[in-house]
Amino acid sequence: MAAQASERLDALFHALADDSRRRMVDQLSQGPASVSELARPLDLAMPSVVKHLAVLERGGLVASEKQGRVRTFRLIPGALAQVEAWAAERERGWRRRFDRLEAFLARTGSDDADSSR
Repeated sequence: MAAQASERLDALFHALADDSRRRMVDQLSQGPASVSELARPLDLAMPSVVKHLAVLERGGLVASEKQGRVRTFRLIPGALAQVEAWAAERERGWRRRFDRLEAFLARTGSDDADSSR
């Protein structure tokens, strides 16, 4: 994995590592929301909410737009694609390992030994 891709993945995982930020992402999956709308369900002071949103922005998950005094955030389409690809590759690797283990157990008759207990 290239260094830049690895850094991007690190930033995405860091952004998703906090429950409050994941809740904001969940809320934004329903559509754009202002900072105050995102803060409402959280038990956080406004400066903390703003810091969390900055982490989400640096992670490339959200973008913001200011109209007058209101800053609105929205999810960036496809932002989680890199996380999904990384997780899918890990899953393929584990499936291959389990398939090999299953084949080994079938060849060695280990299933018969377990069933006699």
